[in-house]
Amino acid sequence: MTRRDVITGIDIGTSNVRVLVGEVMTDGNINIIGVGTSPSEGIKKGIIIDLERTVDSITRATAEAERMVGSKIEIVNVGIVGTHIGLVNNRGVVAVARDDKEITEQDVERVLQAARVIVLPQEKEIIDVIPKEFIVDGYDGIRDPVGMLGVRLEVEAMVLTGTMTSLRNLIRCVNMAGFEVNRLVLCSIANGDVCLSRDEKELGVFLIDIGGGTTEIAFFQQGTLKDIIVLPMGGDHITNDLAVGLRTTFQLAERIKIEYGFAVQDPALETKQIEIEGISGKEVHNITSDELFNFIEPRITEIIQLCGQEINRMSFGKLPPGGVVLTGGVSLMRGISDLAESAFGCSVRLAQPEYLGVKSPIYSTAVGLIHHASRNKTVRKTGKKTEIKESFFINLWRRIKSFLADIWE
Repeated sequence: MTRRDVITGIDIGTSNVRVLVGEVMTDGNINIIGVGTSPSEGIKKGIIIDLERTVDSITRATAEAERMVGSKIEIVNVGIVGTHIGLVNNRGVVAVARDDKEITEQDVERVLQAARVIVLPQEKEIIDVIPKEFIVDGYDGIRDPVGMLGVRLEVEAMVLTGTMTSLRNLIRCVNMAGFEVNRLVLCSIANGDVCLSRDEKELGVFLIDIGGGTTEIAFFQQGTLKDIIVLPMGGDHITNDLAVGLRTTFQLAERIKIEYGFAVQDPALETKQIEIEGISGKEVHNITSDELFNFIEPRITEIIQLCGQEINRMSFGKLPPGGVVLTGGVSLMRGISDLAESAFGCSVRLAQPEYLGVKSPIYSTAVGLIHHASRNKTVRKTGKKTEIKESFFINLWRRIKSFLADIWE
């Protein structure tokens, strides 16, 4: 994999693990050259609950992608779900280092490091720093200050924090599967890179990712992520309702949901007979597509209504011009865009990555990870053992200092 400029993204979801390998061309475009998918085991609502089963899922998906690429995957970029993510606004300030006062990439890196200086609880750690705007000698609204002249460089940034246990377990699973983590990227940010246009992100838009175990609602405005909320509901709840109501297995309920499920009943559609196999070889019975709709409609309506409540809260009752964009596996259900448009009272569209072979919302996160990493090639390695050891000793020293301070008090 070192002979070509390739980037690997791993979307470790509640239902599936998806691996995409992209080759960065000389003109900056990305070609998807490897795809791997495996049912996700050991994960519940975006949180790892079984290390070994999660490692097996990652291994199976990456092996499939490696067979397509024809070489070994070594370094990966991993998406993280926002169930334990916190957003903290902070400012960093540094003096420009060069004598001629030209701002360099090193100055930008230093000011971003300065923005990382915040007080966090012991169970939290910093994942990433997202610059909102740079300020040069009091002039704000600057997106890229490199090459400009100035004495004082500031940044208004959003610091992403996460629970240390969840992050370390995620990195550990990837390391146990034989890969090095280059960067952890918030799934909403990855999705925003490929699902949203520049105008939508600038004017304001809500991006809703309806996955298997969670539903992420991200609010973008002025070109950056403003807020995020994660609902502990998703497509698996619909599958569970079908499995219980139809008295069948989860695997068959999932297949029926994908093949025959729809969110809005269309009188013009012909009523179909669906054959349902019982559990453990019990007798087969039939239901109609209308009866299937009665199982799906209450749950999908509940998810949409909860999303609408959060949208109103984040936008203070005033929907942004960009409306709502849907992505994730459940967004493929027929009629969900019409249902969402009726519930939200604004324009709703379905996102589709414009990459050959992966033009489906189910791949939007993995494609976004590759796209995000291609634009941020100078990032630090997150998964190296040396960094894990360093973080351990830093936390240990902090606790020792806190203990000594309590004694002297």
